[in-house]
Amino acid sequence: MLRTPLSSFHADHKGHMVDFAGWEMPLYYGSLLDEHRQCRTSGSIFDVSHMGRVKVSGRDARKFLERLCTRRISDMTSGQCRYSLVCNERGGVRDDVIVYRQDDDEFMVVVNASNREKLLGHFEKVKSEGGGLTLTINDQTASTAMIALQGPKVMPLVSSISSEIAALKRYRFTTIDLMIAKLVVSRTGYTGEDGVELILPASMVGMALSQLSGKVDMKAADAAIKPCGLGARDTLRIEAAMPLYGHELGEEIPATACGVDFAIALDKDQAEKGEPFVGQAALKALAASGGPARKLVGLELDGKRPARQGMIVRRGTAEVGTVSSGCFGPTINRSIAMAFVDRESIAPGTALEVDTGKGSSFAARVVPMPFYKLAK
Repeated sequence: MLRTPLSSFHADHKGHMVDFAGWEMPLYYGSLLDEHRQCRTSGSIFDVSHMGRVKVSGRDARKFLERLCTRRISDMTSGQCRYSLVCNERGGVRDDVIVYRQDDDEFMVVVNASNREKLLGHFEKVKSEGGGLTLTINDQTASTAMIALQGPKVMPLVSSISSEIAALKRYRFTTIDLMIAKLVVSRTGYTGEDGVELILPASMVGMALSQLSGKVDMKAADAAIKPCGLGARDTLRIEAAMPLYGHELGEEIPATACGVDFAIALDKDQAEKGEPFVGQAALKALAASGGPARKLVGLELDGKRPARQGMIVRRGTAEVGTVSSGCFGPTINRSIAMAFVDRESIAPGTALEVDTGKGSSFAARVVPMPFYKLAK
């Protein structure tokens, strides 16, 4: 398995390590429930170095990314981050990504660990089919680290380090000189909480963690920030109704079924200097025919039993959908799930049942998403 630059940090904090997409990653350090609550009430540090970081630069970088991404790229400003999908020709989702615009012709694309190799191949294919595009694609995953700090006490803490961080707005980033290297700080996240994500050279991780430890003793029982693993990261993102590849996103799932229509510009080719994205024709044809047969909805379930991916959703005796993710939400104190459900059954309040596959079922109803939303 591959190891991230924070492997010694995980060992020092007694992380329970597992194989995740070929990387040795912490599932938890102590209690998954405690880690979930720590993030919601105070602050957590996540190692997300397994995610891919790909630099795209050159004269045609924007044109290339317009072709690649479902969301407009050319109107981004320097210092802006933007969530987008990358589709296949059928309109299915290859991955969801975050695009950082660093300069007119320089971008960073953050991709999921399980899709990095696949996407690098796709990037090269799109480049080669682009008619002589001039750009460079540089996978910087191995040479960098990525750390997420999430929770209500994070911004006050990191803002004391830099006035530039204090001034950051949501989905913006800044670059800070860190001795002989540069630190990219973005105000994004995947937990439903406020916070930042840091991208820095792998060789500088020790120094950065040392500086953070100088402000917060992460081993203290009442520490403002503590380590958090993949287990709690999953329950946090389900409460926030954030999609995950292999669950709510996939090659055979139409992009317009996944609940992220804000990230899909089906009129992209009509804009000035517009460039149709890969899969746009298929998604426009699907929209013209009435849209996807099933759409992603939120479910609230009776009792505390969690629904699991793959469980069948019924309306009466009819099968109308499939669960994509589910958990008992520690913050909201109820069992929740996301599911792909027939269009006729997506209205909030619709009464459904989730079949456990073991001769039993439990009542559910369609509810708005997200299940948990940070108060402004």
